[in-house]
Amino acid sequence: MKMEALIAFAQDLVRIKSLSGEEAALAERVSQEMRQLGFDHVWTDATGNTVGVIEGLESSPTLLLDAHIDTVGVAPGSAWAHDPLGGQVADGYLHGRGSADMKGALAAMVHAAADIDRRILPGRLVVCASVMEEVMEGYGLHEVMDALHPDYVVIGEATDLNLNRGGRGRAEIHIETHGRPAHSSSPSVGHNAVYDMMKVIEGVQTIDFHKDPDLGPALMALTDIISDPYPGHSVIPSRCRATFDRRLLTGETVESVLRQITELPALKGLDVEATIPIGEYETFTGSRIRGTKFFPAWLFDEHHPYVRSALQGLRSSGLTPSLGAYRFCTNAAYSAGTAGVPTVGFGPGKEEDAHVIDERLALKDLERAAEGYRGIVKAVLSTG
Repeated sequence: MKMEALIAFAQDLVRIKSLSGEEAALAERVSQEMRQLGFDHVWTDATGNTVGVIEGLESSPTLLLDAHIDTVGVAPGSAWAHDPLGGQVADGYLHGRGSADMKGALAAMVHAAADIDRRILPGRLVVCASVMEEVMEGYGLHEVMDALHPDYVVIGEATDLNLNRGGRGRAEIHIETHGRPAHSSSPSVGHNAVYDMMKVIEGVQTIDFHKDPDLGPALMALTDIISDPYPGHSVIPSRCRATFDRRLLTGETVESVLRQITELPALKGLDVEATIPIGEYETFTGSRIRGTKFFPAWLFDEHHPYVRSALQGLRSSGLTPSLGAYRFCTNAAYSAGTAGVPTVGFGPGKEEDAHVIDERLALKDLERAAEGYRGIVKAVLSTG
């Protein structure tokens, strides 16, 4: 595997802007690289996911490596030391939006897969460049898994070159309070929905969330609040809606999460509605993805055969990984949390490298990630 070619490809990926729903140019560049490197089959599906397949001696087992190609944006006016779309290499790092989350991992996957000797590859290797992860975790990967039915999945999100065997899930929760409008000169005639929401927020802060020794604590963070009418000109608001980001542990369901809110004593006597909304987005192909914004947590035992094989593969490649779990939500919410397919996470960079100003990825970690993916492929497919 040529490190210069890997770095150049990762630079190209960073230079292509690819917000959620705007990944077309990046998908084309990934397809081009896969074809040039000799993948047996390359296509972009109806949702926009780009898929490359390397056929081994048999059609199974199938190992799928997944990296999403959409990124968050660059905040207007934010000062970066390097052009966020420049793909510049300096001081041993690749700089720019998406370098760590997660175009570097994708580049490493593509080049590592192409470097596998398919004449001794027992099964089938798939690299999936999935879309829309930043807004609907797992929905792009879902389409690819339905088509190819992988036996094992590797999520390339940042692990600092360690091996993750689980991850917290995520839910978006809307809580709405209902009051009665009145002129603000006579507030006693109405019922202020914002005051009720203040009681709700105080109640939410009293919830005793569970903690998991591997995944950490469940939590619920207020991310948005708005009253209606807005702006409120001389009128008591009759509605108020707050949005919460809820981080999930294994075993939690839509019903249990909402019940935890609606049964709060602080809500007694209030006109309150708690829901998990439906998300609907259009991909760059014109396809629409739609579903409940509830993305389950997942966790595999440290002695699970797939976890042990992947760990051995990383060690055989010269790495010294520890076992851990993602604190944020990934596409594994579908592959493991919903579909139950054995899944691990492995990628370059740290979790805190994502979505930040001056995002960057160490070149040495890019190279070691590629070697790690090779190690996982050899260990898992040879024992699969």
